[in-house]
Amino acid sequence: MDRERLIVPMNPDGPSAGSGRRLTATAVAAELTRLTLRDHQLLIFLADHRTFTTEQLADLTFGSIGRARNRLNTLRSRNMLDRFRHYHRPGSQSWRWTLGPVGAAIVATGRDEPWPRPATVREATARLALSPRLGHLIGVNGFFVALTAHSRTHPGTALTRWWPEARARKATGDAVRPDGHGVWAGPARRVAFWFEHDTGTERLAIVASKLAGYAHLAGTRHAYPVLIWLPTTVRETNLHTHLARAGIPAGVTVATAAADHAGANNGPAGQVWRVAGRPDRLTLAGLPPTTLAGLDNPGGLSWDG
Repeated sequence: MDRERLIVPMNPDGPSAGSGRRLTATAVAAELTRLTLRDHQLLIFLADHRTFTTEQLADLTFGSIGRARNRLNTLRSRNMLDRFRHYHRPGSQSWRWTLGPVGAAIVATGRDEPWPRPATVREATARLALSPRLGHLIGVNGFFVALTAHSRTHPGTALTRWWPEARARKATGDAVRPDGHGVWAGPARRVAFWFEHDTGTERLAIVASKLAGYAHLAGTRHAYPVLIWLPTTVRETNLHTHLARAGIPAGVTVATAAADHAGANNGPAGQVWRVAGRPDRLTLAGLPPTTLAGLDNPGGLSWDG
């Protein structure tokens, strides 16, 4: 039982003290004057993608774990952020960070939306902490964070778009439910993609069945390659065997990579992607382009949103 205990320390002080107390415009305005550009970017990331570990935020916006911890704790003391983790042995689990009541109010202000009640924000954090999909969400966000971190040390590369599941699903008219969508810019070209994160818990037939939905996008402006990120090369090989036997829906391009292989080969931006039906591995920027005119032309991109 102890190993499943949840640790969610809530800050009793500050302008949002008391989970049911409403925030005041004065308190939020005071925090706005102390907000740095990086702080604001951090709040937007958390609003859009829900939660990150300390290490992910260090890679995403700070570049240093020490600087990240110092600033994150400062923002938490001002109720801009909240955090939680699960108790386990040995060692300690990394903190998972979310928006706090003040941070949520600031994001809502920028988006011309009503402020959520502090109690609502706290309840959302508690639900997320107990969600069975938390590990999956951390994994999905970790993939995109790794690309962002790669671009910091490799000039000429950039993650120019990153959509969470809800926005990606809405863009397709609910035809599919990708875990995310991105556009990766290399030195010479850009690649748009749908992303599926496999944790290794589903049967491979279930993983492959998700491709049927992407067939509905063939011939549209959303006909991007589908990237499947798997935990091991053994599972990746087994998936390719299954796809060779079962077939891939017409108009769908599938590329896979395995975390255990990518870790030693420049991560998800590296030469780790295996296109179904091909034995070699390609970099993310080297994946086959979409068949739609204009999407592979760095000077003439016409993105859809």
